Amino acid sequence: MVMMMKATWVSLFALAAVLLVILLPAAEAVTCSPMQLSPCASAITSSSPPSALCCKKLKEQKPCLCGYMRNPSLRRFVSSPNARKVSNHCRLPIPRC
Repeated sequence: MVMMMKATWVSLFALAAVLLVILLPAAEAVTCSPMQLSPCASAITSSSPPSALCCKKLKEQKPCLCGYMRNPSLRRFVSSPNARKVSNHCRLPIPRC
């Protein structure tokens, strides 16, 4: 399980670098960076409840969520059942993209 979590984090970091290059020009007031959602990683990859920091970061990244959902590498994290639970817990409706 530890190796799986490490692989997940490595994947997230690599994808964050790529997304930063792709999405940065599209964002105006918000810097789209999936790494900003790292406080949500444990809640998204397990059944643990999201922290207050996770909810704060999720709300900050709201304008970026459709871009994350369109990215095949991030879609499984952002559109997962646990991500939906996190979104509901944080009272942030999932955007329709």
